[in-house]
Amino acid sequence: MIKLFHAPYSRSSAIVWLLEELGVPYQLEIVPIRAQGGAPEGYREIQAHKKVPAVVLNGVTITERAAIALHLAESFPETGLAPRFGDPRRAAFLSWLVYSDAVLDPAIAARLSDWSYLPLGISFGTLDDAVRHLDRALSASPYLVGDRFTAADVQIGAMLHYAVSIGEAITPTPAMRAYLDRVRARPAFQKREAIDREHAAT
Repeated sequence: MIKLFHAPYSRSSAIVWLLEELGVPYQLEIVPIRAQGGAPEGYREIQAHKKVPAVVLNGVTITERAAIALHLAESFPETGLAPRFGDPRRAAFLSWLVYSDAVLDPAIAARLSDWSYLPLGISFGTLDDAVRHLDRALSASPYLVGDRFTAADVQIGAMLHYAVSIGEAITPTPAMRAYLDRVRARPAFQKREAIDREHAAT
């Protein structure tokens, strides 16, 4: 059994979506990250910063979205959500997985927080550059690594959905709108939406 430490409508929502895409059984452990003072101090034994997501699989704890997504997708290779070694699409797949956490997430956070910074001095650069990069990729193919949906689309798709529809940090291009329509139509995405609504209401 997989245990996911999750908070509704947070970064861990992408991992709920991924688990639904994988079609494997899992258990949710809801973490009250929005409580006064954040999650309980004891949760630091799972995640050092008291953030979500974190996953326990076969007794091993995994943190950080990109690492979790890669580990889960490769733990269930029959799903085809991770190009295997030797597949020419693997390089793009890995690049986009890491890009979601290392560039897109902090760039969106900076925009929403109205941070002022010199792009040359910041490792993740600007959200405008990220938007241009995404638009080029999604104008060239229906998914990030071609015509095949992968775990990278879950991570980037979740971030783009948030930035466009909730945070309103990004004005989507036509290619982005078409991409969001495709990924939001997936049954696993819609199941994730239902799960977050259910747990947000409790």
